[in-house]
Amino acid sequence: MNVFEMGLVESAIYLHSEPIDVKTLSRITNLPRASVIEAIGFLKELYESDNHGLEILEIGGGFCLSPKQQYYEALRSTYGRQSMRRFSRAAMETLAIIAYSQPITKAEIESIRGVSADGMIKLLTEYRLIKEVGKRDTPGKPIQYGTTKDFLVRFGLKSIANLPKLEETESQRFDQYERE
Repeated sequence: MNVFEMGLVESAIYLHSEPIDVKTLSRITNLPRASVIEAIGFLKELYESDNHGLEILEIGGGFCLSPKQQYYEALRSTYGRQSMRRFSRAAMETLAIIAYSQPITKAEIESIRGVSADGMIKLLTEYRLIKEVGKRDTPGKPIQYGTTKDFLVRFGLKSIANLPKLEETESQRFDQYERE
């Protein structure tokens, strides 16, 4: 691996405030995709050693530099995301329902929660954690909601498949609302 190319990719990842994908890294660095992929692999290995406080994470299809968990926990009080708004239990419950059941309509969310979802859907949409992903092919064509890339970034997920597994009782709660 060319040391300059590896350093170039590392610098581009560092300078981006959000996870950056291979295609964009290739364009920014003027390196072929294969070289970018090789550099990322090399950097991941390099940062795995105990000599580094950082690691390369893949989140939402992009790569970012992040403190290793043990160091982040030790520094959280000073460097934690203080600007990140803390969401209410109702907002987090609505977000979880959408994440685990997407695509899902407002009526289905309300059926699971037992209360109106208008305010929570508006709030989560404003924070770009959910979005309209289509319309259900049923009478009235209700809007379906799903999570966004910002959701993946906020929760440090590579993809929706990396959501924590639900306990059996919670899984059954969601299963009763599954659609064809």
